[in-house]
Amino acid sequence: MQAVVLAAGKGTRLRPLTEEKPKALVEVNEKPIIEDIFENLLEIGATEFIVVVGYLKDNIIDRYGETYQGIPITYAHQREQLGLAHAILQAQPYIDNDFILILGDNIFRANLGDVVNRQREERSDAAFLVEQVPYEEASRYGVLDTNEYGEIVKVMEKPDDPPSNLVMTGVYTFTPAIFRACQSVRPSNRGEYELPDAIDLLLQSGHTIDAIRMNGWRIDIGYPEDREKAEEFLTGKPKPMYED
Repeated sequence: MQAVVLAAGKGTRLRPLTEEKPKALVEVNEKPIIEDIFENLLEIGATEFIVVVGYLKDNIIDRYGETYQGIPITYAHQREQLGLAHAILQAQPYIDNDFILILGDNIFRANLGDVVNRQREERSDAAFLVEQVPYEEASRYGVLDTNEYGEIVKVMEKPDDPPSNLVMTGVYTFTPAIFRACQSVRPSNRGEYELPDAIDLLLQSGHTIDAIRMNGWRIDIGYPEDREKAEEFLTGKPKPMYED
């Protein structure tokens, strides 16, 4: 399965770490975030990396070139950072079939392979890892609203008043149906084309979407203190806070 890695962001909240490098090259435990992601994707059988680059893109291209451990890398350029749905569309010309998508600012030690397996076995239009976080943190993420049976009825991006604390983690599989949905979304109040809005369009139009509970842990490297927390987890100091 092809793997799309979104690595175009500026990482303004991580400054000064991102003043001279893109967020994906910030090191966690002496390894760039994107390299940790590549290794996770290798473990679950990725056959090609399609890396969406933008801010200081040459730093990534010069460092990794055309392959990583024998896996070919194709680069797609997002000239303006207009949201994740817009970023995914930059990869569309290089996608042949179903693909896995991973955000380039997370450190994972979790069941990423379960998402790929579900896509292959169930032939759903999308699948993604989800986790429960404290309610006060849910507004940082794409939030899932569920009915009394636990079925997903709506997906929303960073709501001010989250309907639940069940959030997407940044690992997804999609069929090419996601591209039409991304083309159909309108800019949010932030002026961006949001991926949760595209997923919600899939959902509302009757496409099959599977949410898989994360088993393990992940840390979204949004602030310098998140990087420090991830290093503590990787070196085995504390136990993960959110673990199924």
